[in-house]
Amino acid sequence: MPDLIAKSALSGFAPVTRQGTVLAEGQGARITSVAPYPGRTPQVDAILAPLGLAFPAPGMQASNGSTRLIWSGRDMAFLIGADAPPGLSDHAALTDQSDGWAILSLSGPAAADALMRPVPLDLRLAAFPVGRATRAPLNHMQAILSRPAPDAFEVMVFRSMARTAWAELAEALEVLEARAKSS
Repeated sequence: MPDLIAKSALSGFAPVTRQGTVLAEGQGARITSVAPYPGRTPQVDAILAPLGLAFPAPGMQASNGSTRLIWSGRDMAFLIGADAPPGLSDHAALTDQSDGWAILSLSGPAAADALMRPVPLDLRLAAFPVGRATRAPLNHMQAILSRPAPDAFEVMVFRSMARTAWAELAEALEVLEARAKSS
């Protein structure tokens, strides 16, 4: 019988650094989809309160240390970095998404410029401040973008697209570096 080895979608990929900006694999963590039943958001908020979280408004995220609740679509958010609290399933549909998504981290002074090459959104700090989240295309892939810090982004893509997303972002960093060297 074969031995199965658990590994991330980007195992073996070393971080890429260009112009002080780092593309790296995000922290592996449990990802649980939380979709409150109609009219039950107050109960969901009460259950999430001990984690220091509340269900986020569209386009936002709530965080408390390494635990985050990122808006991921209409009436749905991803709980990352913590197990779903007891009783949450009484008020929301919960689905383990851990094996279906990969998280990439892009941080540094050129992070927004690099990410705006394959993403058709204004991701400058004034337009996409800390605490924001959105679903957007990353070239031909769907992604969930969040901004945990002024010079950092988390990019979530389907696990099957992780290596392609990595290649797209690494190329964007290389293009920005080449432009800086030629000017």
